[in-house]
Amino acid sequence: MNAYIKKQNEIFENLFVLELANNHWGSLERGLKIIRDHATVIRYNNVKAAIKLQFRDVEEFIHQDFKGNQSIRYIKKTEDTKLTRDDFAKMVAEIKQLSAIPMATPFDERSVDLCVEFGMPIIKIASSDLNDWPLIEKIASKRLPVIASSGGASEKNLDDLVGFFEKRNIPLAINHCVSLYPSEDDDLEMNQIDYLKQRYPNHVIGFSTHEYHSWDASMFISYAKGARSWERHIDIDYNGVPVSPYCSLPEQVDQWFKAYQKAREMCGGTSGARRVCSKKEVEYLDALVRGVYARHPLPAGYTFSSETFERDFYLAIPLQKGQLSCREVMNGERLTSDLKADSPLTIRDIDGPYAENPALRKLIEGRGA
Repeated sequence: MNAYIKKQNEIFENLFVLELANNHWGSLERGLKIIRDHATVIRYNNVKAAIKLQFRDVEEFIHQDFKGNQSIRYIKKTEDTKLTRDDFAKMVAEIKQLSAIPMATPFDERSVDLCVEFGMPIIKIASSDLNDWPLIEKIASKRLPVIASSGGASEKNLDDLVGFFEKRNIPLAINHCVSLYPSEDDDLEMNQIDYLKQRYPNHVIGFSTHEYHSWDASMFISYAKGARSWERHIDIDYNGVPVSPYCSLPEQVDQWFKAYQKAREMCGGTSGARRVCSKKEVEYLDALVRGVYARHPLPAGYTFSSETFERDFYLAIPLQKGQLSCREVMNGERLTSDLKADSPLTIRDIDGPYAENPALRKLIEGRGA
């Protein structure tokens, strides 16, 4: 991945998206409390997180002949949870005030304009809208970074979407997502993270999840597989309003964040180069290395040879300070002093590169028991 693409992707890296959805139930007070309770957990865990709203221009979104329809669940829920523009403005202001990132999923073109008006730095495309090209065109016209969820999409759907944003040079992250609410553990299909990373190597791959049995297992797996953005629905236990099983409460989000920190700790640094071994690890392993000891007396001027090594020397622990180890046996070096039977062969007893190179000499003199 070149430096330019990497820079583009930085906004998505290690980003958590907490989806507020419509579970404010049309109550500004409840929405603000969800934001505040989860922002506290965000701040306490010191993670980069967005709190995401859903925007619909309800008057246009629902056909006039179906307004007030109680039998179609989506229509009923959309009308029951409607908030005013001023209500959303207050929620966005609260998200910003609490140092979280404001985000939204717009479900219609007018709502895309509202995202821009409210200063959203990222726009989300829901799984249901991955083929809604009028909406996608409108979102792309704003040239803001986009996260798209892949639930229900075919490979061609995804290829078309990725190609569309790549041609316009608009940053795009792709979430693996199974659109089942809630999702059972055997629904998660987390190997799809590998597939998305292989197919779209220049994009951050995330994991949008609705499972409800564990708040750490899928984090450990997804992080290890290379997901670098995560999304969950959030809610609070407040005023007796039922909480959907796929929504996470603040204490569960706290566990989720801590699982991320643990996964990051355990996976360590880059996968693109050999790690730098710590001094602590090197010192531990040095203590397990065998040192070179003389089998019998050897005179100064003795020349080392691989053919005679086993006859004249043996390897044993402990490795002592300044002693040569099994790693440094060489041909052609000479003893510079007499060596007694069972004595360690030290850096002071030989000539050659180990004795003559100051850095190597210091290394050998500083290790061992």
